[in-house]
Amino acid sequence: MKRVFLVLVTSGLLMCSLSAWSASTKEEVRQLREQVTEIQKQLAEIKELLEAGAQAQAPAAEPAGFRPQSISIGTSPVKGNKDAPITMVEYSDYQCPFCARNYREVMPRIQKEYIDTGKLKFVMREFPLSSLHKNATNASIAALCAGEQGKYWEMHNVLFENQKALDVNNLKSLAGTIGLDTATFDDCLDNKKTEGLVRKDMASGTKLGMRGTPGFFIGLTDLSDPDEVELSVFIRGAQSFDQFQANIDELLESVE
Repeated sequence: MKRVFLVLVTSGLLMCSLSAWSASTKEEVRQLREQVTEIQKQLAEIKELLEAGAQAQAPAAEPAGFRPQSISIGTSPVKGNKDAPITMVEYSDYQCPFCARNYREVMPRIQKEYIDTGKLKFVMREFPLSSLHKNATNASIAALCAGEQGKYWEMHNVLFENQKALDVNNLKSLAGTIGLDTATFDDCLDNKKTEGLVRKDMASGTKLGMRGTPGFFIGLTDLSDPDEVELSVFIRGAQSFDQFQANIDELLESVE
C-alpha cells in the first residue's frame, strides 16, 4: 500500500514537473520568437540604411534609366511662384529616414534661398516603398487626402515630424492637429480615395528612373506653359545643400 502511495505521489510530482516544464518552455519559445522577429526587423532597417547610405553617397550624375525630358506638373502639390524659371520635383517616402533628413536639413535652405525668392518652383510627388515601410503608402494617401482640403503641405510637415507614428490611428490624430475636417479625412483615408494618385506618382517616378528615395529632378520651366518643365538633372539620395545649389545655380545662369 505504501509502495502504491509512493508511486502515485511520484507520478503526480512528475506530471506537475512536466507541466511546469512545458509551460516554461512555451514561454521561452514565445520570447525567443519575439526576439527573432525584432532582430529580423532591425536587420531589415540596417539593410535599408546601408543601401540608402550607399545611394546618398553616389554622385549626382544622371544614372542609367534617366534621360532629359519634358513632363507636366499636373495636379501635384506645388510650392513657390508658378512662373519661377527653375522647377524641382521630389519623389519621397514619409517613412524613409533619408527623406526625413533632407526635409530637416536641406529643404529649409532651399526654401529660403530659392523658393521664397521666386527662383524655384518645388513640386512634391509620392513614392512610398511599401516593401520596406508598411505605413508609407497610407501616409502618402493621407497627405493627398489633406490636399483635398487645401492642407497638403501642413500634413506633409507633420508626417515627417512624426515619422515613427504613422499607423492609421495616428494619421487620423494628426489630421485633427492641422485643422482638417476629420470626418471627411477619415473617410478619404479609410476608403483610400487618393490611392490612384499615389500609384500615378509612382509610375511617373519609375519611368524617370526612380529606384529608391529620395529622388530629385530639376529643370527649366517652360515659361510659355508653366505646367511644363524640361528636366535635365537627376539627384539621387540625400545629398548636401551644396549639391542642389550647384545644379540650381547652373540652370539659373543658363536663363540669365
